[in-house]
Amino acid sequence: MASERHFSPVDRLLLQADAALRTLLPFSGQPTRPSPAIVQPESELDEQQAQHIAGLMRINHTGEVCAQALYQGQALTAKLPQVRQAMEHAADEEIDHLAWCEQRIRQLGSQPSILNPLFYGLSFGVGAAAGLISDRVSLGFVAATEDQVVKHLDDHLQQLPEEDQKSRAILEQMRADEEQHACNALEAGGLRFPAPVKFGMSLLAKVMTSTTYRV
Repeated sequence: MASERHFSPVDRLLLQADAALRTLLPFSGQPTRPSPAIVQPESELDEQQAQHIAGLMRINHTGEVCAQALYQGQALTAKLPQVRQAMEHAADEEIDHLAWCEQRIRQLGSQPSILNPLFYGLSFGVGAAAGLISDRVSLGFVAATEDQVVKHLDDHLQQLPEEDQKSRAILEQMRADEEQHACNALEAGGLRFPAPVKFGMSLLAKVMTSTTYRV
């Protein structure tokens, strides 16, 4: 990625706009790995179960939209080239999660949240602001965010009906990936956020989950 140093500010803005469109437009994100759900058997779900699972997967899909925006915002304002590259690499890996969740939502007869553009814009701003403060804060924010995501995934795994192995396979792989992203961010020098900051982040996460479950 040595050629990346030659990108102008206008080039970077255009790349960010392209990333936003690939995140927000239906079926625009192309996964590099097949969905873990493919090898799992179909299950008989009643309407209430299907709606509930779709709501959970919609929350996770919006979470991946936020992750894309966060990483892109941080990459735009990162000070060190290696930090920028790490953010962009993480964003590429999150594309898999984005696509897997959308596929599962559609299979369940539902659709992603209409609030995704709003959450993308907010998350991009937060990521860019964190990057402006320092790379250490930016990496710490990644680690703290991924910790919150893992907790949400644990809760959703408990809520899934035992027979829905497709959704379970997706969430379990996502959990493993997110946990690794958090470790990578801390190992790269990320700041460990104090408990009050993490608590505030969890309150904001609840706003997202409570709204996107239904819309």
